[in-house]
Amino acid sequence: MSLIRCENVSIGYEGQTVVKDLNFQIDAGDYLCIVGENGSGKSTLVKSLLGLKTVEKGRIIFGDGLMQNEIGYLPQQTDFQKDFPASVYEVVLSGRLNSRGIRPFYTSSDKKTACEKMDMLGILELSRQCFRDLSGGQKQRVLLARALCATKTLLLLDEPVTGLDPIVTAEFYELIRKINKESGIAVVMVSHDIESAVKYATHILHLQEKALFFGTAEDYQKSRVGRAFLGGGADD
Repeated sequence: MSLIRCENVSIGYEGQTVVKDLNFQIDAGDYLCIVGENGSGKSTLVKSLLGLKTVEKGRIIFGDGLMQNEIGYLPQQTDFQKDFPASVYEVVLSGRLNSRGIRPFYTSSDKKTACEKMDMLGILELSRQCFRDLSGGQKQRVLLARALCATKTLLLLDEPVTGLDPIVTAEFYELIRKINKESGIAVVMVSHDIESAVKYATHILHLQEKALFFGTAEDYQKSRVGRAFLGGGADD
């Protein structure tokens, strides 16, 4: 059963429909990259998957026991996030908020999970440091650890490497691939970087109001739209 299935989904933004008649699915262990030019509806779709934006038409179906509040989410960085005045440990632990329910305090299990995720991402030794004092790459690892604290099933990443230098970007992509392969967590990543998307993802959803393409990364490279956007020309 699919984790998420979109059936004829249309989504609007400020009174205008930005995504029309969208059909695709995300299965357990998939690594889906959502690509497309600015204004193509990528972030709007992400907000709908998270329940932050209402679908105009069609439906988004959650399966395999996945609840909407069990999606680990790494949003686009804002200046507020960059200057958040908390320790690394506090930021990561806050990923357990949704699962805490009405309990007023974090449990020992919550704290153990936070330490495990920091260790997995190589930031355990930073746990007492102030988040705002970290480098851009370190901050993204912290926010990724926070997102991992919220899920066992699905990570949703919105332009996670924006503003990072090429070396840190490559390391971050490798981290995501490792999490996907070794933990079996499905990944949905919004990206401008189509070449890296094809390199790392199992599936590509190319948006331009409608889905120009949905399928495997391998098939995308052979497709007319894939060749056009990867610089191979629309036709041989």
